[in-house]
Amino acid sequence: MRILPVFVLLVVPIIASLAPAEIPEANTLSLYMRNRAQVENSDQFDLAYNSTEWDARKTAIVVCDMWDEHWCSSATKRVAEMTPRMNEVLEAARSRGALIIHCPSGTLDFYKDTPGRKLAQQAPKVEPKVPLQRWCHLDPKSEAPLPIDDSDGGCPEPDKSHRAWSRQIETLEIMPGDAITDSAEAYYLMRQRGIENVIVMGVHTNMCVLGRPFGIRQLVRQDLNVVLMRDMTDSMYNPKMRPKVSHVRGTELVVEHIEKYWCPTITSSDLLGGPAFRFEEDKRPHVAILVSDDHYGADETLPEFAQMLREEHGCYVTVMHGQGTSNIPATDELEKADCLVLYIRRLALPKEQLDAVRRYLDAGKPLVALRTASHAFDVRGKSKPGEAEWPEFDADVLGGNYHGHGSNDARSDIRILEEKQRHPILANIKPLQWHSTGSLYNVSPLKDPKADILMVGSIGDTIEPITWTRTHKGPVAYTALGHPADFDQPQFRKLLTNMIFWAIKSK
Repeated sequence: MRILPVFVLLVVPIIASLAPAEIPEANTLSLYMRNRAQVENSDQFDLAYNSTEWDARKTAIVVCDMWDEHWCSSATKRVAEMTPRMNEVLEAARSRGALIIHCPSGTLDFYKDTPGRKLAQQAPKVEPKVPLQRWCHLDPKSEAPLPIDDSDGGCPEPDKSHRAWSRQIETLEIMPGDAITDSAEAYYLMRQRGIENVIVMGVHTNMCVLGRPFGIRQLVRQDLNVVLMRDMTDSMYNPKMRPKVSHVRGTELVVEHIEKYWCPTITSSDLLGGPAFRFEEDKRPHVAILVSDDHYGADETLPEFAQMLREEHGCYVTVMHGQGTSNIPATDELEKADCLVLYIRRLALPKEQLDAVRRYLDAGKPLVALRTASHAFDVRGKSKPGEAEWPEFDADVLGGNYHGHGSNDARSDIRILEEKQRHPILANIKPLQWHSTGSLYNVSPLKDPKADILMVGSIGDTIEPITWTRTHKGPVAYTALGHPADFDQPQFRKLLTNMIFWAIKSK
């Protein structure tokens, strides 16, 4: 079995993480985007991360149907839960010059005499590239069916559908300069203001966020640059319906659908810093993957693996992807991560980002490290101003002793030590021996004599520890495996999965 390929769109969300010469102007939005591109002549999609910058003065934020009350009580609760974070996002966007358009459909009578309503009404009507519909239904010529069954209305409670809303939720602030509408006026206002970019947030992904005249389908068709803020949204989905996953995973599935067929997504962290918003009901383990190593293809293989963790193991996964560079967005996600998976090769990170890694480890949280993590932050004294290195990381944290590797042309024999077969990290891994096309790392003797060696690799008479665990300030598991071909082997994917869950349970 091969995991689907994965790529990535990234953007620098935290100004403090940038080198001084790279700090953007105050009106710049630095966005870390995630997208899925269909492989030609295939039903597969490549996951991609990329960083980009938008001029906030040419950007509008559409707030979709954040009503005061919904006929579904759990939907009402989730709207209220995300509102405080959304207020912070909107204020940050306003302060940089973005236009805020509140779209509480069907409640405009409540706002008929307000400045925001009049602002939207004064925009002159313009001819759109594609006619704007009151509702844009799914067209099977443009996208696949939605990945969730919402035919029951999407509510898990025995509520009956009715018109419950009368206004936008009161706690979501409408400030001077914001517009209010629920129609094509939103597009007319964008054209009047020279808007090129649109961030959509609000509810619900599988309904209004896609279908409204100010929704994703119709704005994309007008050739606007559109993104969905994926942590500031929700879905109408009942977990009892297909595919019978949790509500939060159901929302993720629709977000992934949008990434495949319509537009990239971002998170509120891009404007605010800190971890992305999560609903209280989301109790999934949070695996944070820190990767920037195109030397061994980890920039592609680890995001692929992250998707498998979401789909098959019920994890909430954050990919902090450096795209082969020394600047890695979203390291604030480490604040709330349950496990860090590290695959970096000789990078001096901006000091603030490496400090985030240090804080995480100092808190005694779990670490799973792969292959070049043994020399992750060792740039041999060649760091630039504003960057920090950590050459002692291998010895101090991993307990290792990396000092080169064998021939790149020789296959390594991988063997699970017989006396360690019952270790949880090695559970259900068959066969007990296999081959790796990766070179054999020279690590003997380990700096930590108490490290628990689980697996060894060998080429001829040379035998080296290849997988071990130890305690730093929290549990640490390391493997020198991680060559691109390793990820094609079921036993390696099982090993890496076991390492993650062992680390989480051991904290």
